[in-house]
Amino acid sequence: MAVKKKFPYKAAFVACNGGCRATSGEQGCKDGCIGCKACVSKCKFGAISLNEYGVAEVDEEKCIGCGACVKVCPQKVIHIHECANWMVVKCSNKSKGQEAKKQCQVSCIGCGICQKTCTAEAIKVTDNCAVINEDLCLSCGMCVVKCPRHAIYDLRGIIN
Repeated sequence: MAVKKKFPYKAAFVACNGGCRATSGEQGCKDGCIGCKACVSKCKFGAISLNEYGVAEVDEEKCIGCGACVKVCPQKVIHIHECANWMVVKCSNKSKGQEAKKQCQVSCIGCGICQKTCTAEAIKVTDNCAVINEDLCLSCGMCVVKCPRHAIYDLRGIIN
């Protein structure tokens, strides 16, 4: 059942695309969703499920942005984001460039191209991963276009 919301609203977002199949082993990403289902169990609105990769995914239609899932995520990859900001980084990998490339085909490698491209200065690379400041983001999509690893997404699906 969809929740009636007034725009703009807040909703949960999972900063992991599942390409890495996060593991605790040496080869896999240690920073992504591990598919533990803690968020699925905690959500009273049925807004979270695991996708085909075993990664948590949020149905914004059902999510009310309460943050319960954020609190229980052991990997800290779930964030509450403002729905009016469409550009998101779907990665939490903190590994450096070459190591991140080995772990996931679409991981952020901290190259900084998005940061240099952003005219609003809304993106900073922190711990080898891009982070978007939603208060500054203009949702222009230049970061999505320029990201060589496709770790930044337009949630509208217009620019991907």
